[in-house]
Amino acid sequence: MRGLDKYARLLVGYCTEVRKLDEVLISASIEAIPLVRELWREIVSRGAYPRLVLADDVLTEIFYRYAPRELLEYLSPIDRFIAEKINVRISILSPTHTKPLISVDPERISTRSKATRELTEIFMRRDASGDLRWVVAPYPTNALAQEANMTPLEFEEFVYKALKLYEHDPVQAWINQAKMQEGVIRLLSKVDELHIVTDNTDLLVKVGGRTWINDDGKNNMPGGEVFTAPHEDGVEGYIVFEYPAVYRGYEVEGVKLVFRRGEVVEASAIKGEEFLKKMLATDEGARRVGEFAFGLNYDITRFTKEILFDEKIGGTIHMALGAAYPRTGGKNSSAIHWDMVKDMRRGKIYADKDLIYENGRFIKDIA
Repeated sequence: MRGLDKYARLLVGYCTEVRKLDEVLISASIEAIPLVRELWREIVSRGAYPRLVLADDVLTEIFYRYAPRELLEYLSPIDRFIAEKINVRISILSPTHTKPLISVDPERISTRSKATRELTEIFMRRDASGDLRWVVAPYPTNALAQEANMTPLEFEEFVYKALKLYEHDPVQAWINQAKMQEGVIRLLSKVDELHIVTDNTDLLVKVGGRTWINDDGKNNMPGGEVFTAPHEDGVEGYIVFEYPAVYRGYEVEGVKLVFRRGEVVEASAIKGEEFLKKMLATDEGARRVGEFAFGLNYDITRFTKEILFDEKIGGTIHMALGAAYPRTGGKNSSAIHWDMVKDMRRGKIYADKDLIYENGRFIKDIA
């Protein structure tokens, strides 16, 4: 991928603001080593201490397939120590296989999720307090390209554009994106209830008093969304997601959820319904919404089956079942956080009965 030095500066400087003697954890697959080397150079040049965790999809599959139940339920104190002590985490999404767990019993995945729930809670707490600086960012692999139904070179160009690396000054481009999204937040912060309407959706989402967060690429690169947490009992109605809901390599197509007092009371899917229902049964919080968001990165126009891109598609909304980010004011707790994306380019959204969004764009002044 071209411009890796520019990309590394974006991640280390703009996204995570690495400082002298920071403990910086990089996680990546062997595919992303060219980017890891540039990150290493940037981190060391700033006087920080890097460490690398190499991920491998086959090793992950071996663990889930062969680990006895007591190991699935085990939480490593070393993992806990790292989660509590690192200053910066840079996670490079670079899979060699996008469905390494596709044939693993979903119950084993659910068991492991419960075991590592404490790590999720540590992350959420440190994120809310500002004690942890972190970013998740992609590296274009053939596996991701194939999943997105693109050629390797086509996908690389897609990633390059989504990251705004084509700009002379990518940092300034992200600052401009942040300003636009801040205008959206000013509008939404005055809203008590959103009403989402399409030909297959009629959903009320109560958000009054909750904090909207500006995803300007600091934590997710590419960024390009604003999100909050609905009131735990404040989601009513039904919603259908046109795009597949992908979670740990499983694809669930045609998801329809029916809510009463914030809880999923009916769930169905055209494909993968059994997996959907097992994930909803993970814990009590898995049946409630932890996040509601607007996708605002109009440099991303195609669905890729990778949520890091798909939740930012300009003209979409997404909801996450499960854990809420505490800094939004959300209180829902769960071992899962499963984002599901809905295309709104043929829909409307009302804010306290006032039309504010139509056909994928805000129609109110957000300047």
